[in-house]
Amino acid sequence: MVHFVGAGSGAADLITLRGKSLLEKADVIIYAGSLVNPELLDYAHPDCKIYNSAAMTLDEVIDVMKSAEENSRVTVRLHTGDPCVYGAIREQMDRLDELDIEYDVCPGVSSFCGAASALKAEYTLPDVSQTVILTRMAGRTSVPEKESIESLAAHNATMVIFLSTGMLEELSQRLISGGYSPDTPAAIVYKATWSDEKVCRCTVGTLARTAAENDIRKTALITVGNFLGDVRSLSKLYSPDFETEFRKAKER
Repeated sequence: MVHFVGAGSGAADLITLRGKSLLEKADVIIYAGSLVNPELLDYAHPDCKIYNSAAMTLDEVIDVMKSAEENSRVTVRLHTGDPCVYGAIREQMDRLDELDIEYDVCPGVSSFCGAASALKAEYTLPDVSQTVILTRMAGRTSVPEKESIESLAAHNATMVIFLSTGMLEELSQRLISGGYSPDTPAAIVYKATWSDEKVCRCTVGTLARTAAENDIRKTALITVGNFLGDVRSLSKLYSPDFETEFRKAKER
């Protein structure tokens, strides 16, 4: 059996109880290199074989899983955050399907959730934004043309941008070209929930300069939108004149 496990956003105690239990039972752990907190490997039992996938190809990862399966071993494939976001798990599952190897997925706390906690922010504010766009700049991995930064920026919704810290000058220009004003609030969250977490608040127009001034070159999320501003409305859910299944409206 192969278990794809979300390691969480960084801090070792943010893995789920199920994920921790699977690590403790694993005979083989394949973890995503520097992206996963190595403290999580302390949950493994002494005889567990541990592999760092940063130095491995897809074929090599699958070979380890296949060998473990042939020897009736339990494998944990430990991915950063939640595996469903930029986890490259679909290609692994396709190969396991071909080999008729059973697998499941244990969700984790994504780094975009960790970034919100670091910012003490809510992405979805009434009358500000009710949509969160998770995306990335095109690099060595392409992005579909219809998902360009400009087209997504046109919504002026909350955006969380992964894997783009090395391209902030271009990102800033494309966000502005798409519709954000240069003074739209933004933030760079470096290694959210890790012990060396760093939060740098700025604007869309100052993203590149802020990263340079704080020596941030990788392992950071870019958040953009007026959810970071000071203008907001109260939620109707807790308004005294808002009636729900559980509470009657109160006359003012």
